[in-house]
Amino acid sequence: MIALLQRRLGAPLFAKRLKRQTDKTIRFLHQGKGVFRLERLIPFDSLLSAFFQFFGIREIMRRSFLDVRVVSQDWILPALPEAFEGFRLLQLTDLHCDLDPALTAVVVDLIRASPHDAAVITGDFRNGMGGDHTACLRETRHIVETLAPERWGILGNHDFLEMVPELESMGLPILLNEVTEIRRNGQSIWIGGIDDPHFYQTHDLAEVRARIPSEACSILLSHSPETYNEAAGLGFHLQLSGHTHGGQICLPGGRPVVVPCRVPRRFVVGRWSHEGMQGYTSPGTGGCGVAARWNCPPEITIHSLRSGK
Repeated sequence: MIALLQRRLGAPLFAKRLKRQTDKTIRFLHQGKGVFRLERLIPFDSLLSAFFQFFGIREIMRRSFLDVRVVSQDWILPALPEAFEGFRLLQLTDLHCDLDPALTAVVVDLIRASPHDAAVITGDFRNGMGGDHTACLRETRHIVETLAPERWGILGNHDFLEMVPELESMGLPILLNEVTEIRRNGQSIWIGGIDDPHFYQTHDLAEVRARIPSEACSILLSHSPETYNEAAGLGFHLQLSGHTHGGQICLPGGRPVVVPCRVPRRFVVGRWSHEGMQGYTSPGTGGCGVAARWNCPPEITIHSLRSGK
């Protein structure tokens, strides 16, 4: 199995990922940059939870965390084949399934009530980065089994490569700088998925784009929106991302207090476009570190595709 993963990701990127996974400093990097570097010195998540408890708002913020919404987004993709008019692609992201198991039942119920043709999970299945990931995979399985049969995932900065065989055994193919073709009535759209571009930086956009016919309608799954510029330059039509959680704990109006990656603010959450490519950064379905949300509702996203013709 290790040899297969090495072939799929490529020897250099495979070695790079394993080195970073085994590096002890990963435990202190958390989301990787910015204020989260404080976790090298202090248990940031624990202090934040204690802060919420002290002010009597922890349960209020947990209720907001569990108040997952279903959000619909309509996209005009001129390259979309006629057979895919109205095609519904459900997106989950940043589930962090081992943070609060109560989230699983909420998500499962919403998926069952949300008709869709295919589904994608854009990374960060787990919350912790060390130790056993059994609890994460147990909750993930319940969610995956509820999704449409055509479903794919990518890894995020919290996910280890060793999780791939287990995720795929539950019926969720993981795209490791790989592509998949969805066919309807002799026509196709293509989905490309890259490995984490944020912390591991083991993505290969050029390789993914090269595997997709130049004239085909292409959708890129990238855990972080940080790839917006390169992806647009390579001609992808739509990029779906997560990672930012929309800030998770936000000021009134949804203004993030902390953003875990360096991108212009317009790429942090919601719809955006860049040099002919459209994109969406989901605020996330779960949460990281603390089961809390404020002024930033979690969501399941239904992307409806149309050609505009």
